[in-house]
Amino acid sequence: MMKFPAQKILLIATRQIGDVLLITPLLRSLRRAYPDAQIDVLVFKGKEGILKGNPDYQHLLTIAERPHWREHLALLARLFRRYDLAVSTLAGDRPVFYSWLAAPQRVSIVPPLDKKSAWKRWILQGWTELDDENTHTVTQNLRLADVLAIPRYSAVVAPSLPTDIAQLSTCLPFAWQKTPYAVLHLLPMWRYKRWTLAGWANIAHYLHQRGLKIILTGGGGETELKYLSEAMQKMPDSVVNLAGQLQFSEVATLLNHAKIYIGPDTAVTHLAAAVGVPTVALYGPTNPVKWSPYPSDYQADSPPFLKQGSQRCGNVFLIQGAGDCVPCHQEGCDRHRDSDSRCLQTLEPATVIQAIVTFLT
Repeated sequence: MMKFPAQKILLIATRQIGDVLLITPLLRSLRRAYPDAQIDVLVFKGKEGILKGNPDYQHLLTIAERPHWREHLALLARLFRRYDLAVSTLAGDRPVFYSWLAAPQRVSIVPPLDKKSAWKRWILQGWTELDDENTHTVTQNLRLADVLAIPRYSAVVAPSLPTDIAQLSTCLPFAWQKTPYAVLHLLPMWRYKRWTLAGWANIAHYLHQRGLKIILTGGGGETELKYLSEAMQKMPDSVVNLAGQLQFSEVATLLNHAKIYIGPDTAVTHLAAAVGVPTVALYGPTNPVKWSPYPSDYQADSPPFLKQGSQRCGNVFLIQGAGDCVPCHQEGCDRHRDSDSRCLQTLEPATVIQAIVTFLT
């Protein structure tokens, strides 16, 4: 497909927060190729915060993950033929349908060809086939830039706002821009991606002994706040908990000034990798080929990480829990999101500390 003039572009990314962050290389590719175009982004309601402070779009459109029919109808009316070009980063029925409704020219990721999905290729002017196993999500998205015949921009773009530094100075009880500190993000969205409280406490004490202040980040939900409160009882008294107090642009600024970040498979870990801070990522069942944090200076078409083993690429040290089954691509050992993953439950703090040492020495 050849590049063609487009004055209004819709980029569709109706998935979770981390997924939305990983569309930003494609979003910047579109902005650079179409500098004068209006570019809007459609995301799920509640996931838009990761883009606030990103300069590459004009409007954020949102829809609930399970919308009431009236809300859905209102979105369809808002989209109908309002754009010249629609770009879907998802192969599902709804996002491809949205692209068809929104614009006369549309490109999308599509599933492997079968009878049920053939209609998607028929209504699209260009597509790239989903590889859910051996291609990183950033690269998968950027193949849509190839379809459009526009240059790729490979870096994940962190949000940034002029008020970030002032807000952090209000929240933090020390001169954070002049003090060495580490950022820990303990709780992922789902239990099966969690490490242990004992492990986190061990890491906090080690970092404290190394002379680093420790800052915790997280959401403001009751479960997360309770978990972090329990964790802090096992940590040095000087630990600062900012959970629920920051928006993503402020978290990005905090990470940008940190000496090191440690976290699980979650959006903030992807954000840390993007800003360039030394990042220790704790992974279990998730396939790192597809979903690893994307190192800040990485540009190759091949994935930054292999499927198995702890490994370093650029500013990211990915630690994978041990086990012949890892990565199983499943939601915990009991195959549901609220189950534990033994590969993470048995991950020793000493293994994590070894990775930390590689960055701090």
